[in-house]
Amino acid sequence: MTTTLLLTLLFALSRALVPGPAAPAERAFTAVRPLPPPLSVARWWDPPPTPYAVGHRGVDLSAPAGAEVRAVGPGRVHYAGRVAGRGVLSLTLPGGLRTTYEPVRPLVAEGEAVAAGQVVAVLTEGAHCPGPCLHWGLLAGQDLYLDPLALLPAPTPRLLPSAPDPDRPG
Repeated sequence: MTTTLLLTLLFALSRALVPGPAAPAERAFTAVRPLPPPLSVARWWDPPPTPYAVGHRGVDLSAPAGAEVRAVGPGRVHYAGRVAGRGVLSLTLPGGLRTTYEPVRPLVAEGEAVAAGQVVAVLTEGAHCPGPCLHWGLLAGQDLYLDPLALLPAPTPRLLPSAPDPDRPG
C-alpha cells in the first residue's frame, strides 16, 4: 500500500471517528482551503484531554513564507494583530465558529467583513514548526477546539495504478 493511499485512508478514518463541526449540509457555508492545494499537513490536530492540558489545538500546514492565506468561509474579522510576538488573524464564521491563522501578516482589519476564499493574510516566518507553516485553528464558543480539517470536504480516495511487476505473468 502506498504512503499516499495509507495517509488518505487514515485521514478519512480520523474524520469518521473524531467529531467535528456540523456537516456541510448543516452549515451555512462551504469551506475553502486556507492555502493553495495541495494541503501538506506538517502536524495533525491533537486535542487535549481537558481544556487546560497539553495538546495541539489546530493543524500545521506546510507552506512557504509569503504564501497567501485565504478565509475558509465568509465572516467577520474578530482579531487582527500580534499575540506573543506573532501575527494572528481570527475570523468569526457563520454559526459561531471561529478560525485562527498564525504566523501571518493580516491584510484585513478588525470588524471587516470577508468572503470565502478572500486573501486575508500573508504567511510570515515563525518558530511554531521546524519549517515555514500555517497554524490553522478552529473554535466553537470560547474554548472548544475542533479539527479545522473537518471544515473541508472529505477527500476522495483514489487508487493509483501500481508499477508493473516484472515477475508476474501478463
